[in-house]
Amino acid sequence: MAENMIPLRIAGVGYSLPETVVTNDDLTKLYETSDEWIYTRTGIKERRVCSGSEDAIELGFKAAQNALEKSGIKPEELDLIIAASSAPPQLYPAIACHIQARLGIETDIPAFDITAACSGLIYGLQVAKGFINSGIYKNILIVATDNNTRYLDWSDRGTSILFGDGAGAMVVTVAEDGVDDVLAIDIKAKGAIGEYIYKDNVGQNCPLAEPCPEHDGFIHMNGKEVYKFVVKILPPYIEEIIEQAGLKAEDIEYLIPHQANLRIIQAVQERLQYSDEKVITNIKYYGNTSAASVPIALAEGVEKGTVKLGKDTKAILCGFGAGMTWGAAIVRLREGIC
Repeated sequence: MAENMIPLRIAGVGYSLPETVVTNDDLTKLYETSDEWIYTRTGIKERRVCSGSEDAIELGFKAAQNALEKSGIKPEELDLIIAASSAPPQLYPAIACHIQARLGIETDIPAFDITAACSGLIYGLQVAKGFINSGIYKNILIVATDNNTRYLDWSDRGTSILFGDGAGAMVVTVAEDGVDDVLAIDIKAKGAIGEYIYKDNVGQNCPLAEPCPEHDGFIHMNGKEVYKFVVKILPPYIEEIIEQAGLKAEDIEYLIPHQANLRIIQAVQERLQYSDEKVITNIKYYGNTSAASVPIALAEGVEKGTVKLGKDTKAILCGFGAGMTWGAAIVRLREGIC
């Protein structure tokens, strides 16, 4: 880390999931499929979905409360809230502004959303790191939350089997001991292939102008092309960030990847020659929770003991998604974050 840069500490992580469970067998009521067909192609057995008025704002608020409680930092001590979501229920007010209100924060701290799809947590952490390293803010809440099941075409077997809903949150602050918990971080994008995954907003032109093309508002994905792209770029990219941190693959205790497809996760695992115990997965039970995927896997892993915290426990966090965007961070996971 450059001289005079203020170090960052990960103070707390938390997550929230809807109670409603939809299994692969349940999906056979919607179209021709089977548990075996879905599981062998994706690694997914079931997913959580929002029901009734529940949405990404509600999930994000609960995850934020959980992370703040773990961090020991009170809502009124926050200086900034960043929310990441692939498909927020409203473009404005921002999810971050809704969470600010629900947390009862009366000071006019800044709150804004970023859209980096499944890379949202990594993008948010990069932004927060810049604010803390430069001394602009001290305590920052990052919330990654998605309710993509509300924007799926449930007659489209290829896409609707993949997604679930959920939220994860991380509180970061100044590291008073001078040790930065982000050893390396990098974010990237390739807009030229953005058509691989997209969701249009629904609207219409002024009646006095020529009508615009109609759009359905559903999430569309070319799964085959996404898979080919990610399997090609992700393994060497992870190796690069390990080298950037001055480490070797064996120096890192855990890989906590975006939970999009089990075969993609296994491709990175094989490249790094990691055992199953070092790779944290929950895709079997939650599916692809998009921006929330990485922080849910991290927070749940710590809570259940599959991620063991220590003085110098290191983990790779990595995500990839619509944009196309991708990013990775190597972080130190200290005791007390969950």
